[in-house]
Amino acid sequence: MIKIVNYQTDIIDLEPKRLIKFLLFWCKKGPSHIKIDDHTFVLDTHQLTTITSGQYHQVINVKGEMICLEFTLDFFCKNDLDIELVFHNGLFCHFGMNEVISIQNHSIIDELMEKIKKELDQKPYQYLISIHAYIELLLVEVNRSKINNGDEIWKPDALFLKFLELVRSHYGQNYAVSHFANMLQTTQIKLNELSKLHTNKTAQNVIYSLVISEAKRLLRYTTLSIKEIAFELGFNDPFYFSNFFKKHTKISPMDYRKDFSK
Repeated sequence: MIKIVNYQTDIIDLEPKRLIKFLLFWCKKGPSHIKIDDHTFVLDTHQLTTITSGQYHQVINVKGEMICLEFTLDFFCKNDLDIELVFHNGLFCHFGMNEVISIQNHSIIDELMEKIKKELDQKPYQYLISIHAYIELLLVEVNRSKINNGDEIWKPDALFLKFLELVRSHYGQNYAVSHFANMLQTTQIKLNELSKLHTNKTAQNVIYSLVISEAKRLLRYTTLSIKEIAFELGFNDPFYFSNFFKKHTKISPMDYRKDFSK
């Protein structure tokens, strides 16, 4: 549900990991190197990065101290405002747009991390409520730093974010946009409007982009065959999956896997 992991000099991840949690890596003293999907990021002192649920990551080098805050969607997102805060300004972006964020008021982040750790260690009365509040304050501070660093304000719609989460958790069912609309008690028209607003894509193309991202992860980090990956992503025909992948990436799944393993 929620956890804090401390990385210190030469303490690393031996293998890539994948968690169905949101992760925030805070570099107290750097530098630290972390690989997220197919990119490696360098965090220096008082910088952080976020990882959305389902991405692969691996801490590959730490020269100093780095703290990882892990929390689940169910723990933090009690209402639409919580959902929007998690994804505000693309903090935990579903589309693999990870970034390094420099924090100006770093003492606030240090203090909040310490408070969360203390609550987890001591578990006083209603400690989960206080941790939720501390995470809220932490994310607000990160958003303030992003704006002060020159980012434009981007506030996502909770319904659109619920749509993305449903797609991510139902790859194998190969649901149509209409099915997701029914699950969310809305319409295809509304999902298309929101998708266009937030990504300039149709809802169907949003689904395609998420499926392609997941296919790339499975090709890079698992030993599943192309056929097994196709079935995992809701394709009954592996040949159709290969054509679908090549259409969207300009490379076949087999060649993509070979290029990554070089």
